Amino acid sequence: MHKRAVWILTISLALVLFHCLGLPRDVLAADPRPTIGGRLLDSHGESVYHAQVSVWDGNDLIGEAESNADGSFLVILERVPQRELRVHIRRPHFHDWEWIGDSHALRQLQGSGGESGYLFIPDVQMQRRVTIGFWVAVSTFVGLLILIALEKLHNTLSALLGMAVIFLVSYIGAPINSDFFILDFERALQYINFEVFFLVLGMMIVISVVEGTGIFQWLSYWAYRIAQGRVWLLSIVLMSLTGLASALLDNVTTMLLMTPISLQIALALQLNPLALLIPEVLASNVGGIATMVGTPTNILIGSYANLSFSDFLRNLTPGVLLSHVVLIAYVQIVFRKEYRSVGTALSATLEEKLAENARITRPVELRKAGVVFIGMLVLFVLGERIHLGPAVTALIGAILLLVWIRPNVDEILVSVDWTTLLFFIGLFVCVGALEEVGFIGQIATALGNLVGEHLTFTVVLLTYAAALLSMVVANIPFTAAMLPVVAYLTRHLPGAENYMLFYALSIGAAMGGNGSLIGASANLVTAGIAERAGYPISYKDFMRYGLPSMILTVTVGMLWLLFHF
Repeated sequence: MHKRAVWILTISLALVLFHCLGLPRDVLAADPRPTIGGRLLDSHGESVYHAQVSVWDGNDLIGEAESNADGSFLVILERVPQRELRVHIRRPHFHDWEWIGDSHALRQLQGSGGESGYLFIPDVQMQRRVTIGFWVAVSTFVGLLILIALEKLHNTLSALLGMAVIFLVSYIGAPINSDFFILDFERALQYINFEVFFLVLGMMIVISVVEGTGIFQWLSYWAYRIAQGRVWLLSIVLMSLTGLASALLDNVTTMLLMTPISLQIALALQLNPLALLIPEVLASNVGGIATMVGTPTNILIGSYANLSFSDFLRNLTPGVLLSHVVLIAYVQIVFRKEYRSVGTALSATLEEKLAENARITRPVELRKAGVVFIGMLVLFVLGERIHLGPAVTALIGAILLLVWIRPNVDEILVSVDWTTLLFFIGLFVCVGALEEVGFIGQIATALGNLVGEHLTFTVVLLTYAAALLSMVVANIPFTAAMLPVVAYLTRHLPGAENYMLFYALSIGAAMGGNGSLIGASANLVTAGIAERAGYPISYKDFMRYGLPSMILTVTVGMLWLLFHF
């Protein structure tokens, strides 16, 4: 068994070395046959990849190749054309392009002095075309958003259903009419961001170990002890604790841990639990933006734009802290009557019950998890210097923690939120379909024409539009769909090369979740727990408190970006 493993490792390393050494390029450079090269661009100047380039000598095919990720192509010909040189380029969702060479082009391919000929075709601009597949992809994504907003299906089922529709139309409809084609399975895999997938997976494993130690219940209880019954101070401590936890963990996990203990404290004080729960969930949605791993939207943005953990700390965290301070002040004003009506006394029996429920149940595991988690935070910040991505850091931390603690692996894997991971996969494919058919490019063009070269106007428009849309559309699919649009604006808008627009999208999409009950998953989770406890949070009540807070915090965050950049 040991020898077999060694052989497998040796073969794997050999394959990796073969790929990294670029042996095919060396062979290509020495190939004596004539070649034709060029580059394919769309109407935005972006690369067109995976286009089929074929070269014909009259009716004889003498060479073909596929364009690369940067749009370049290189076709090695079997021979120099003797009759007519014809280059044909075909790509789904684009009009076919054809070029016929003249006598000068043929002479270039013939070469001179014993050297092989080479012909470079000037940049080719491919024109998009709207097909039936275009409308199917757009309709599928709109239907996905409607299903999520109306809660007719689970979010994951909605995304997977959208993916199934895209594949069904592409594989069943395309043989009947090629215009039905959207994308195939191989292309779909390239749109799945596995860096996001493994980053979320690694963090989920670490979180599942940490939450089992009782640390959050213990922190919530001590928040009450520090406040000494002063509810206004208790709300500030709980909001700050929730914001900090959301910056390091995901918002849903934070609220799952904070809501039960907050309910107990509120009931023990004879306080309406909503006066603590609503401020906490508002703080969770704001605080989660402080780091790259705090919200799924930041994970998507950071991975897509190649932003590091320290990039978020430097450019976004100060603005989030300012927004958090404004949010605290807002909460103290709108809930002042509830806080003043509560006394500071708490019976010894109830305090003993709270203390019992807030014990550290696994202190040894907590210490080990703390060491690993601190190490992960250090690598998140410093890892970029050695090209260590956040996803790799999360996986290393999760695996080391599991090996060190030796928990029941089956229980840990069960605690991983696989539904969220499958949701990401389905979502990536659906958004990839929009990009494949050119819908994202059309949106980018329309926005580019609207904003012109006004960066400040673009930041304001993008931030508030993202916030308002995130009130009615789940912010994760919205963010995923907007990323290519923001990337286009970043490349073409003067002054936007500092990735300011990506941070604007982060602020709008995440803080916009505070505008309505369906704006963020953490809102729905908190409302569900509160309803089971007999204190339902209505859509109207949440919006009454959440919408003004959303406007305030989004404005502060946006002003920070304008000041900082």
